[in-house]
Amino acid sequence: MPDDSDVALVLKCRSGDRHAFEILLVRYQSKVFGAAYRVLNHREDAIDVTQTAFLRAYERLDQFDASQPFSAWIYRIAVNEALDQVRGKPQSESFEDDLPAERAGPDQLADQSASDAALQEALMSLKLDYRTVLVLKHLQGCSYEDIALILDCPVKTVKSRLFTARQALRDALVAGGIA
Repeated sequence: MPDDSDVALVLKCRSGDRHAFEILLVRYQSKVFGAAYRVLNHREDAIDVTQTAFLRAYERLDQFDASQPFSAWIYRIAVNEALDQVRGKPQSESFEDDLPAERAGPDQLADQSASDAALQEALMSLKLDYRTVLVLKHLQGCSYEDIALILDCPVKTVKSRLFTARQALRDALVAGGIA
């Protein structure tokens, strides 16, 4: 595809090109899953949220505003789905590990697994608004402006929540003996 920008792909999708949507799916699926997993802390729920988010995005391609990044739009759909799930059912008590890095030794795997579990536990102890903003900024790499679009709030609110979330995460990690 000569022009495979997100906007060009969305326009092709609107014209009936399903392959263009497959490219968007491949481009953003793992990032959307990662955000959903960090918010939900449950693999199967994160998979469901990811699938639902892409289905809703496909159904609503005509509502996509080409002046905004596609990534912010799909994250917004996914985060809203994840937040609906969290509000609709009790939190999972399991702390699943992420997949280990390739070719790491047993000591590295054990250390990484313990660190990941501790971070996930600390994240899950935060209020949902704080956890969501931390996930989007630090784990997904979204800009303040994109987070504001995703959460439908002013950039100042994003910065304020992020400041408070960082302090709360630090306190949770210290209380857990990690930092």
